[in-house]
Amino acid sequence: MARRGARAGVVRIVLLLSVPLLLLLLLSGDRRLLKVSDSEFLSLIDRKGERSYDKLLGGLLADGFDERSCRSRYQSVMYRRRPGRRPPAYLVSKLRQQEALQRRCSPGTAAYSRALEQLRGKSGGDTAGAQDCKYLVSISYRGLGNRILATASAFLYAVLTGRALLVDPSNEMGELFCEPFPGTTWLLPPGFPLASYTNFSIATAESYGNMLRNKVIRTDAAGDDVPAFSYVHLDHDATEQDKLFFCDEDQRVLRNIPWLVMRTDNYIVPGLFLVAGFQEELGRLFTEPDAVFHHAVRYLFHPSNHVWGLVARYYDAYLATAQQRVGIPVRVFGSQPNSPELLEQITRCTQKERLLPELLAAADPVAPRPSRRTKAVLVTSLKSWYYEKLKGMYWERAAATGEAVSVQQPSHEEFQRFGARSHDAKAWAEIYLLSLTDALVTTAWSTFGYVALGLAGVRPWVMYRPDNETHVPDPPCGRDVSMEPCFHAPPFYDCRLKHGADTGKIVPQVQHCIDMSWGLKIVHRG
Repeated sequence: MARRGARAGVVRIVLLLSVPLLLLLLLSGDRRLLKVSDSEFLSLIDRKGERSYDKLLGGLLADGFDERSCRSRYQSVMYRRRPGRRPPAYLVSKLRQQEALQRRCSPGTAAYSRALEQLRGKSGGDTAGAQDCKYLVSISYRGLGNRILATASAFLYAVLTGRALLVDPSNEMGELFCEPFPGTTWLLPPGFPLASYTNFSIATAESYGNMLRNKVIRTDAAGDDVPAFSYVHLDHDATEQDKLFFCDEDQRVLRNIPWLVMRTDNYIVPGLFLVAGFQEELGRLFTEPDAVFHHAVRYLFHPSNHVWGLVARYYDAYLATAQQRVGIPVRVFGSQPNSPELLEQITRCTQKERLLPELLAAADPVAPRPSRRTKAVLVTSLKSWYYEKLKGMYWERAAATGEAVSVQQPSHEEFQRFGARSHDAKAWAEIYLLSLTDALVTTAWSTFGYVALGLAGVRPWVMYRPDNETHVPDPPCGRDVSMEPCFHAPPFYDCRLKHGADTGKIVPQVQHCIDMSWGLKIVHRG
């Protein structure tokens, strides 16, 4: 009782502080200065709304979770300097409906058992009960960035089509991320009847494209003349028939299939904007189209307690006190992992855009007067070479502005190890740390960078991919048109006119990406 009374006394004292001093403490990001619990800290806000820690992100997140089981869900807001986009009221309402659907159709319910019986072919042809719930199973596949993009895409498609989402638990999906839905699980449990579903590929007979090609299903068939399941192959090697998924008449067929299993290594959401039947609902859900992934990734992906510990400890030790933080995820393509050209591109870009200060000439013996400004640079890469070079630059020579620049890199695994637990945990922690920076400079085509900027809610500077690895592009980078990821393998087909088309010119919300000319990106045209 004495400790509780002392803590309450401290809270009362803090509340009596002047508004400027309270704001200073809040802006510092160090809740330990206030000596209060997390929930008490979240309640210490400026009543005028100048600085507010909204742990539910404007209603995006549901309340009522056990905070100890997933500390990042409500604590991460304290580490962000910007609140992020506010979700539309309709999206918030739809998320609560989806959560209710997930509970009603979750593993262990009667509805789930009936749906499994139908999948096993033991329902006697009576689909009425099983149609209470329809399901989308998302296959966990490829690197962490790809898996997050794919799962977010599957979730948004599930919301649009009234399906319960179940995620393949491979690759430690349950150990890296907290459960996003209250009162249930999103992980597909053991004993799923399609035992080989993780091996489904472009050649799988039950893929939607193959069933169309072989006339197993037809778009002009009756609504009840459909199989119990279909495999949706939207990987990078998807065929033209597979990509008919993005056409209205094909969606009318898919809508009646109780079970869909989806494999993709892409962010397919720009393709959903091409489906005329989805456009009105998407417009109501996302009044700012360029915030689709921002809302989805903040809603779905919360680091597990282990990963959150990695994030919080590193942030407190190396980033918390910096007045500005710049994140640089370095993704290297091609045969030169240590590329002087890429290093030059990074320095040219960051100095041209005044994200990092220029350096005094090596022969200049006079250092500028210290500005007392501090800047932390967070580099993430499989290699340590880029970090070492950038760190050496700002150690060996003074910044022309007098700023103190520190360069940090949490880990360097040397090569990507798919499915390795410690590797993925570090990768997820580094993505999240990048999202806590004030500005991001990403490598073209980097799914790692896409996830970080979506969480951060910022438009990045993108370093253009050179045509020749021995030359630095001029200009070295450009500001992206939105914070949305790029769909790397989109369809090139106009479903209405039934012929090939430039899908970057069909709807105003979708255009081509600046880092991949044939890719599609969602933009906001006010």
